[in-house]
Amino acid sequence: MIKKKFNIVFFSILLSLIQFNLIKAENQIESYDMSNVKILETPFWCSMTAEERSSAVQNLTEEQKRVALEDGTESPFDNLYWNNKNEGIYVDIITGEPLFSSLDKFDSGTGWPSFDRPIKGAEIKELTDNSFGSERTEVRSEFGDNHLGHLFNDGPIQTTGLRYCINSASLNFISKENMEKEGYGEFLELFKKS
Repeated sequence: MIKKKFNIVFFSILLSLIQFNLIKAENQIESYDMSNVKILETPFWCSMTAEERSSAVQNLTEEQKRVALEDGTESPFDNLYWNNKNEGIYVDIITGEPLFSSLDKFDSGTGWPSFDRPIKGAEIKELTDNSFGSERTEVRSEFGDNHLGHLFNDGPIQTTGLRYCINSASLNFISKENMEKEGYGEFLELFKKS
């Protein structure tokens, strides 16, 4: 009987403390000075609506659709960016999500754009690909979930040792001169000489 009374008293006190702390927390939230909080805007490539994606897909060529949406591969040495030497960034063909920088591009001799790493902050999905009788690592854009190409471990040993072998048909190139105007000004920092 004493144990039962003790449990009732104990739980009553515990509930009172919880209720007190909840009221105190609510008061603290209501009185918090929001002028000190920096609101971050969501980048446009993270918040594409279904209608915007549909519109972007309608603007693709048949080759771009085959490669980006149907996991295709374009011809080597006969694609838009394999030999592009201009400074800028490469973005997802549909969402505009930043993926790679010209600073990390190298000539792999394969006929496809090759990079030794994604652009800082990019999240590239890596999936196992067992097509064509061998195991490879497929790479896809995070927000667009579009097929980009494949990842190999035969890249430059002076840097990462990785080779992101990417289809031009999955990319748009934004030149350094147009990055601010196109909404990629935050990436200009990459191109400042140290």
